[in-house]
Amino acid sequence: MNEDFLHYVWKYQLFSVHYLKTTSEEDVVVLKVGTHNYNSGPDFLNAQLKIDDQLWVGNVEIHLKSSDWYAHHHEIDENYDAVILHLVWEDDATVYMKNNKPLPVLVLKDFVFATALNNYRNLFSAKQNWIPCEKEISTVDNFTIDNWKERLFFERLERKSIEINRVLSDNQNDFEAVLFQLLAKNFGLKVNGEVFFSLSKSFDFSILRKVSLDETQLAALLFGQAGFLEEVVEDDYHQQLKTAYNYLQHKYNLEPIAKVQFSFFRMRPPNFPTIRIAQLITLYHLHQNLFSKMMQIETLKGFYDLFEIDVHPFWKTHYTFDKVSKTSPKKLTKSFVDLLLINTIIPLKFLYQKNRGEVNEMGFLSILKKIKPEKNSIISKFNEIKIQSKNAYETQALLELKNNYCAKKRCLQCAIGVRLLSEK
Repeated sequence: MNEDFLHYVWKYQLFSVHYLKTTSEEDVVVLKVGTHNYNSGPDFLNAQLKIDDQLWVGNVEIHLKSSDWYAHHHEIDENYDAVILHLVWEDDATVYMKNNKPLPVLVLKDFVFATALNNYRNLFSAKQNWIPCEKEISTVDNFTIDNWKERLFFERLERKSIEINRVLSDNQNDFEAVLFQLLAKNFGLKVNGEVFFSLSKSFDFSILRKVSLDETQLAALLFGQAGFLEEVVEDDYHQQLKTAYNYLQHKYNLEPIAKVQFSFFRMRPPNFPTIRIAQLITLYHLHQNLFSKMMQIETLKGFYDLFEIDVHPFWKTHYTFDKVSKTSPKKLTKSFVDLLLINTIIPLKFLYQKNRGEVNEMGFLSILKKIKPEKNSIISKFNEIKIQSKNAYETQALLELKNNYCAKKRCLQCAIGVRLLSEK
């Protein structure tokens, strides 16, 4: 038995409201269950109850056992002085109020609907299922699921904004610097994301601002800080960058990270770290004040146009510094831009708008609903249990559902779980 279930039963009144009695045989009539309190203090505030024809207005506290009142030290906490009813599953101790009278106790297991209890046990006993409601979720109506997806999507944005806020704080609230660091991390993809993030933090962003108009110096800065200019390569372009980096290194007292941290193993050549760095260089050479530009774009096409970039001619015939390859454009694909939008740009734009008090929710939904659904093991599994995704907005919502509700068995805080538990 879970205490959250008792909260759920009380909140939605999934118990027989007729002939309710306390353990002292006092009649109880519930006029208002109260407001669910998710902070410290009693579980439900400002409830209205009639106990033996006496009207009471106060708080309700819920425990699995009556003795939990003492285990949680509520007897010495004045926040609990206004509790008018103690809801428990098992009454194993008498709790006294400050006037030395016993606190009225209602044992919920004597009154809870059998269907609610059976639904709860069925849901939480499914230990082998991928998610607790794996067998039942496809029976939930579309209205419930669609509304819950929207809530999940914005919960995911809120959670990501907390993570971005930490990066923002480290950068003295410089959104341009934060954008560069987060974009760099995403350019590295899953394999090289952390080392790209380290690269972006290995120098002050003000240096990039100063050199971004000169493509050679910008390339020298990023490839030099990544350690790719320390090797000996018989190539004019490499030598040119190396000379430029030596100057920058001396001027700004730069310390490169170790090149060996970048992984090329089992990666497709278009995803090689060298190519992703080259694309990042072109992006920041073409677009000074990139963050400001992105905040003004409201359409998916606008972002695709922004990322329509061409790498330096050297990289059209190379994947690494030391080997010539067949000529290829090395442009950013739309699917790659989609990842940048999902993982970096939209969360950062959401935080920026939130800080300004002008969140355009429909704008985010409009863009993500035009992006193809993501492909990963979680989304594939949802497809198997007949929960389909038409776009990236829906896949983002389902990722939040799986990782922050299903995996943690937060069914009682989930609209889908609540719907299934309330079925007769």
